[in-house]
Amino acid sequence: MKVFVVGAHGRIGNQLIGLLSQTNKHTVKAMVRKEEQTNGLQTLGIETAIINLEDSVEEIANGAKGCDAIVFTAGSGGHTGADKTLLVDLDGAVKTIEAAEKAKIKRFIMVSALQAHRRENWREAIKPYYVAKYYADKILEQSNLTYTIIRPGGLLDNKGTGHISAAVDIASGTISREDVAKTIIASLEEGNTFYKAFDLVSGEIPITEALKLI
Repeated sequence: MKVFVVGAHGRIGNQLIGLLSQTNKHTVKAMVRKEEQTNGLQTLGIETAIINLEDSVEEIANGAKGCDAIVFTAGSGGHTGADKTLLVDLDGAVKTIEAAEKAKIKRFIMVSALQAHRRENWREAIKPYYVAKYYADKILEQSNLTYTIIRPGGLLDNKGTGHISAAVDIASGTISREDVAKTIIASLEEGNTFYKAFDLVSGEIPITEALKLI
């Protein structure tokens, strides 16, 4: 499966393309915003597409053509304002969904946020981020794509354990970015994750087994 990774320069995206490039089962095409972000990727033999999420749906669709799946891991980052949250985390995600439909790519994995589906549990300090995630997820659920929405808890940079807890509702928790990336890869062809959304934190169950229990 050829996977188009949106937000490949981000910390989850970077973990994901590294792991995908080591598998025999999948290949990867990395979407980045700037020419300099391709440095290192191309030397590893990773195909790249330089596209900004504020570009058109057509440009995103053209970049994704020939791929079998799209993973949306992009984010505006914690140092930007609500305007960029709106343009990247909401409209950028929706444009990517529309681009998938335009390019006839059915498989779509969205990286969301823990409890984004529960307004009562949104953190006040980053409420615009939760609003963006909530509505982007809703639009994906209403699309004709074979979607999976993964809502990870607090993100850590420590090495992954390969063990997770995944369920429709998990109140709180943290998880390594490496384990998020491994969960994305395991979800690509795991039919039990199709048309489902779930919270994700570190746990005691191996990833492949946990996904079968959602």
